Amino acid sequence: MMDQPSALELVTAVKEFIEKHAMPQLSGHTAFHARVAANALGIVARELEFGPQANAEEQARLEALLGMKGSLDELNRELCRRIRAGGLGVATPGLGGHLRSTTMDKVGIDQPTYSGFKAAQSRP
Repeated sequence: MMDQPSALELVTAVKEFIEKHAMPQLSGHTAFHARVAANALGIVARELEFGPQANAEEQARLEALLGMKGSLDELNRELCRRIRAGGLGVATPGLGGHLRSTTMDKVGIDQPTYSGFKAAQSRP
């Protein structure tokens, strides 16, 4: 039996092909589009690799913060509703930590080389 490559392996292989073989051959607008494609594939690869754990941790934090169970989407909608209604705010214990952790996970997937992200990683 032959094992198939994972989605992460396939995306990584295509990204590496674009970066190492296609982009050096390209110029101008086509090179720009190849770079955009490679960056998009990088985001997909990081989402496949880190997204499930980040989502599970976000859901656990939200369940603890809100005192209820639900899907990640439902919990985020409830968080927004409570913030809008004034039931949760900057003084709410755990809210700031949750928002920071969620933001760091999302930026880590989307733009891990962003200088502001690197600086924020060094702060507790």
